[in-house]
Amino acid sequence: MARLVLLGGGHAHMTVMASLNEFLDRGHEVRVVGPEPYHYYSGMGPGMLGGHYTPEEIRFDIRRMVESKGASFVEDKAERIDAASRVVHLASGQHLEYDVLSCNTGSVVDQRLAAPDATNVYTVKPIANLLAAQKRIKDLASSKSELRIGVVGGGPAALEVAGNALSWAHRVNASSPKVTVFGGKEFLRRHPGKVRQFAIMSLEQRGIELVQGSYVDKVTGSRIVLEDGSSADVDLVFLAQGVRPSPLFRASDVAVGPNGGLAVNEYLQSTEEPSIFGGGDCIHFEPEPLDKVGVYAVRENPILKANLMAQLEGKELTPFDPGDGYLLIFNLGDGTGIFWRKKTIFHGRPAFWLKDFIDRRFMKRFQKA
Repeated sequence: MARLVLLGGGHAHMTVMASLNEFLDRGHEVRVVGPEPYHYYSGMGPGMLGGHYTPEEIRFDIRRMVESKGASFVEDKAERIDAASRVVHLASGQHLEYDVLSCNTGSVVDQRLAAPDATNVYTVKPIANLLAAQKRIKDLASSKSELRIGVVGGGPAALEVAGNALSWAHRVNASSPKVTVFGGKEFLRRHPGKVRQFAIMSLEQRGIELVQGSYVDKVTGSRIVLEDGSSADVDLVFLAQGVRPSPLFRASDVAVGPNGGLAVNEYLQSTEEPSIFGGGDCIHFEPEPLDKVGVYAVRENPILKANLMAQLEGKELTPFDPGDGYLLIFNLGDGTGIFWRKKTIFHGRPAFWLKDFIDRRFMKRFQKA
């Protein structure tokens, strides 16, 4: 009997978890490790913040999915992988032995900008943080004559969080809510001009202030200070300034990429340890660095399933093809979105309707697995 351990119940592991009975029927033991019983779909997180979705609509019950198929769920967090001994060390002090290990531990937002004692500061990952921020906005709305929300970041996450935070503030009847995006040197600088144009137009039309030209230097619970010396008073702050892989791999004896992600080859297999695989935001795909977008995790699903089974049974591995480009749709929080695929870019309600349809279809597929 071979032992398969999955670290994380994220997007890249969905097909594996939906097919656990296949692994069990072939005599393999499977354990899934996760910090909590639920996994939230990041693509719908901003929409939950804005009140468009309930928490139940955007999360997977990982414990139920795993245990209903006869596998074991371990509510814990991996802190270190001892690849030489094939052992995972958990935060609780427990350790798990494995024959094959698959990692889908996601990404984290850098919190170094925030003072250690800062309150009312929320990173946009893990997505459950947005629930806590939503509750805090509601609480502040009842006590503030003017609610001031700051969003730190120059990418799509900052755009989506800003628009949805404003929508939620209006839903809870906040008095004169003011949202400010601190977008660094140039907001959405890696995106096409037309995407930037639509995004900035949306912010301006809704009264969301965009500050560009300087990066944020530090954040407290009540003030954002920029590198150029300017500052702004706030009541609540979202940190959305980009993500990096889980720190697990730098703490382990495995090969990592420049960003600290697990270095994997074309088979999504560790470049140094054949028994370790990974997918999603936590990996560095050596053949071709991949953007941190959920579509790659979804595309990795069937390959991870096939290769984990193949590695357990000594069969040939299947290479992963990232595909030709991908579709992005940004949820602006007011029932509209920005659609971007290659040279096709447009803004409006149809963009959000399409995103909503795609996201709900994905959730329906795996929530019932």
